[in-house]
Amino acid sequence: MSYLIIPKDYKPILSMRQTEQGIKLIKEFFQQNLSTGLQLRRVTAPLFVLKGMGINDDLNGVERAVTFPIKDLGDSLAEVVHSLAKWKRLTLADYDIQPGYGIYTDMNAIRADESLGNLHSIYVDQWDWERTITLEDRNIAFLKRIVRRIYSAMLRTEYLINETYPQLEPFLAREVFFIHAEELRRQYPGMTPKEREDAVTRDYGAVFIMGIGGLLADGKPHDLRAPDYDDWSSPNEEGFTGLNGDLLVWNPILQRAMELSSMGIRVDKESMLRQLELCGQQERKELFFHKKLLDGELPLSIGGGIGQSRLCMLFLQKAHIGEIQASIWPEDMRASCLDAGIQLI
Repeated sequence: MSYLIIPKDYKPILSMRQTEQGIKLIKEFFQQNLSTGLQLRRVTAPLFVLKGMGINDDLNGVERAVTFPIKDLGDSLAEVVHSLAKWKRLTLADYDIQPGYGIYTDMNAIRADESLGNLHSIYVDQWDWERTITLEDRNIAFLKRIVRRIYSAMLRTEYLINETYPQLEPFLAREVFFIHAEELRRQYPGMTPKEREDAVTRDYGAVFIMGIGGLLADGKPHDLRAPDYDDWSSPNEEGFTGLNGDLLVWNPILQRAMELSSMGIRVDKESMLRQLELCGQQERKELFFHKKLLDGELPLSIGGGIGQSRLCMLFLQKAHIGEIQASIWPEDMRASCLDAGIQLI
């Protein structure tokens, strides 16, 4: 079901020509800063993978992948990727990437089951990245260091955009506030998870919510996560569970929290077996990716995705992701956007 926010008295600050120039500037500058900050090498990524190998990202575990038969492979089915969460870890092993270094790529995906709106499109473009780590890195302190490096690259990108287009006022918080999903639940009782996200991000400006996927004290997860990439179940040094999270910032145009990145320390053998059991998906142990992980053939890693169109939308102060990327939208949404001065590409 689609959902549209129309900001009051919205008027694009930049023309469509300036917007296209700004998109190019943001993408080129940010990816270079991300690569330098995390010591990542660019690699070429697939648009699709073979079905049934456990390589595609299952997101929340319920989304359907776009599939098609390949004639020269006896009509074997391929899936358009949702993201490259597991493919990247296989690539770390293939390239023999050592601890402290990693890879990033331009990921393009189709998520046909998305609920379309200001922030959600069926076309997804993001920087997918993955970095080899050591056993000693599997802790919250290390996770926070990586989050801060990514956020620093965002701050530098905002500065460049504001220097290039002085009519755009800077708004990002200077620092990230870290909170576990269970702490967030206690701090904002009686709210839904999305309402909590809006409340805490309004208060702090930039927030990293940890422990996404595991059950909280009320018996519900903050949000769903597939069991076989992020580690959301291991006890951590802060007395909670989970070594992953989501990075959100306050969007001044939409007046709501906006997720820019989902990331985390990835599962090791023990946490994947535990999470497969918790989710009732033990049969996945027989898939190609899962066998490699269980056999110790994949490195320990941390990784995530950073939305390209979302980052551009935020810095260029647009009301709809369709002002940044070309996609398909319901006709009533296009009409409402046109009436409100929102120029969808």
